[in-house]
Amino acid sequence: MNKFKVSLLTSALLASSAAFAQVTAITNAKVHTLTDAGTLEGATVVIEDGTISAINPANVSADITIDAQGRVLTPGFIGSMNQLGLVEVSAVAGSRDAGDDKADVDFDASPAFNPRSSLIPYGRKGGITQNVVVPHGGKSIFEGLAFVVDLSGEFNSVLKTHTALVVDMDASGSGSRAMKYKTLTEKLEGQQQKLSEKAKKDAKEAAKKPSQEEQVLTAVLKGEMPMVVEVERASDILEVLKVKEQFGLNLVLWGVNDAVLVKEQIAKANVPVVISAVSNLPTSFSSLHADLTNAGELERAGVKVLLSGFAFEGAHNLYQLRFDAGIAVAHGMSYDGALKAVSSNIADVFGLDGGKIAAGQRADLVLWSADPFEYSTTLDKLWINGEEVSTESRHDKLRERYTTDSDMPRAYTK
Repeated sequence: MNKFKVSLLTSALLASSAAFAQVTAITNAKVHTLTDAGTLEGATVVIEDGTISAINPANVSADITIDAQGRVLTPGFIGSMNQLGLVEVSAVAGSRDAGDDKADVDFDASPAFNPRSSLIPYGRKGGITQNVVVPHGGKSIFEGLAFVVDLSGEFNSVLKTHTALVVDMDASGSGSRAMKYKTLTEKLEGQQQKLSEKAKKDAKEAAKKPSQEEQVLTAVLKGEMPMVVEVERASDILEVLKVKEQFGLNLVLWGVNDAVLVKEQIAKANVPVVISAVSNLPTSFSSLHADLTNAGELERAGVKVLLSGFAFEGAHNLYQLRFDAGIAVAHGMSYDGALKAVSSNIADVFGLDGGKIAAGQRADLVLWSADPFEYSTTLDKLWINGEEVSTESRHDKLRERYTTDSDMPRAYTK
């Protein structure tokens, strides 16, 4: 390679390095850290290399400085328990990849995730920067494996796979829920027995690679992978808590509209719950206690609460998560509790980087004009992994298309 080419290569590498090392400082912000530091007034947050490098440093040297002028800075919100990127239009079969009749314990839908889904930029408009995606399985009680994505829209936006095993223990249209408990316990007992037998085998036999299903079940039994159980009725919740106790599971309850009836037992078992803040009417005989006050009541009982949208509509309504949290606050949940329920609690339960504003955390941040739970508040800026990301969505483009004067027909406007 001649000296001229070496010089060009060196210059390119230096330029790339300089761009990557760009430092952004957000100053004079009301910062909800969601850590022991609490809420900081007039604070400075410094972003470098995709990470929050400092809060209120003595000296700030930044390439980009943004004066928040007292506006609100929060961690990026985290959606959960939906099919974002797996379902585009529910009524169009070719755009649905969240389930399959053959889906079972080891069903991983992440290879089918579409980072260019039109629902992703729409979710960003609601301050969502990460999302826990869940499949809806098939004929088995095992719906498959959750995975985590960011909402950058980039092709490398799947951040973590095999995040949790999702199990449906709710009532179904046919058969008995008792058979579901039998299926679950037999599957766990079977793998437990295999692990016990493997420990007794010689080294050669023990070294045989386990199947994907066996790897998942082993991770669940060791508590390394959470098991998310979809369940509603209070008596069913208690049965699931027995299964947790029997196998020592890292359990997460999802749905749980009857949870307020057994809130003390849930809190004592130290089991987090994922609920919809706007579920206020029974959808079945298993969810007779759905109410807008449930999130606040569970929080006061000492239960770690995670807020999500309605189960299989969440991807299309992800934008509304901040309003759902506001409704929870209006009906008894604490303000900080609601913020954590859409950010840090989700990060803690599923082992994610983000959800808090602290040095060393992933720089997923949102700058709001005011209180993010207020309907009139606007999202001013959003960063994902330290990069500012556009909040323009398909909805904005359609509005411009149909309201801008041009030689084309006015379409549906007058």
